[in-house]
Amino acid sequence: MASFDSETRTDSKDNPSGGETAHEGAHHTATRLVHAGRDPKAHEGFVNTPVYRGSTVLFETVAELETGNRRYTYGRKGTPTIEALESAIAELEGGVRTVLAPSGLAAISSALLAFVEAGDHILVSDSVYRPTRLLCDGLLKRLGVETTYYDPLLGAGIEALVRENTRLVFVESPGSQTFEMQDIPAIAKVCRARGLWLIADNTWASPLYCNPFRLGVDVSIQAGTKYVVGHADAMLGTITANERARNAILRGNQALGLVAGSEEVYLALRGLRTLGVRLERHWQAALEMAEWLSARPEVARVLYPALESDPGHDIWRRDYTGASGLFSVILKPIAKPALVAFLESLTLFGMGYSWGGYESLVVPFDLHGYRTATQWRPEGPALRFHIGLEDVRDLKRDLARGFAAMAAATS
Repeated sequence: MASFDSETRTDSKDNPSGGETAHEGAHHTATRLVHAGRDPKAHEGFVNTPVYRGSTVLFETVAELETGNRRYTYGRKGTPTIEALESAIAELEGGVRTVLAPSGLAAISSALLAFVEAGDHILVSDSVYRPTRLLCDGLLKRLGVETTYYDPLLGAGIEALVRENTRLVFVESPGSQTFEMQDIPAIAKVCRARGLWLIADNTWASPLYCNPFRLGVDVSIQAGTKYVVGHADAMLGTITANERARNAILRGNQALGLVAGSEEVYLALRGLRTLGVRLERHWQAALEMAEWLSARPEVARVLYPALESDPGHDIWRRDYTGASGLFSVILKPIAKPALVAFLESLTLFGMGYSWGGYESLVVPFDLHGYRTATQWRPEGPALRFHIGLEDVRDLKRDLARGFAAMAAATS
């Protein structure tokens, strides 16, 4: 059985992505979450950066207008509110520059479009977030960019798929819905040797529990909609680059005209301040729920890297300092009416997309229609759970009632 010990797990690694021991003279992550991106002296002492709404910025002289030699020039290019969040995310991620997008998918689109052109070839994990596949198979294909999906367990073997025109590799670890852990350092070694860009979707772990730059990536993406915002009330995406990728990300973001809304940025700044305590609670509750579900007779297996029984547990232990509240469950074979009875009897688990908020969620999923490099052969129906901030005793009772309804529908 896996155990949750936040002091042992997050203080045992000298890694700024978790709540670990800080470097000499540096602050620990919990402290940086509170102070990153804030400058009360610049805002009359108010602890929160105000919401700046606006498009036009006035220039005082013709020379200033012609040169654009000032901190803020136009609302789309940044405001003090946007700059505060970008600065905070860059610091937490360990990158040199962050830009924002109006959603996680917009961040993925912006990052990919920043590096590819007609005739390029890219490698994308077969376990990736499905809208990323739709982007690759739709818009990028129309623009002349070819995508090859690879087995997420390939690791260094990905080199066999690299072509002369391969431009980048896109990883998402753990995989969306199926939670395969990728050997990112091994993939990064191939990318460096072949001159490829390495882009990672780091939404599941957030920068608190994984620092992709230490693993060798060039660009880290988050759907800030999830844990950064944390309250299911705003859409946001973040793109953080290392020095090598910085200019490409900036050019791509500006060329697409992407800008996050003022209110959404403010909500993300507010959510960021409590990310540490929320994410630790999500992790603790999810681990307990995953272990409880693993022992249920209705369950074939639980897909959650923090479980010792999970195939990706060793990589998770090596590269991550924590886990989030998202995992999947494969049920034993049941008929569709029994599954419907289970889902519709739940009162604390809502059926809805997205995750990362304070609420618990569950959605069924089936990958048969779109996995291509690997085969999806679950024992029975698959469910993705997000464990919110409710008391786990109540969540267990809710699921137990659901399983009872399932049994009644089966008999």
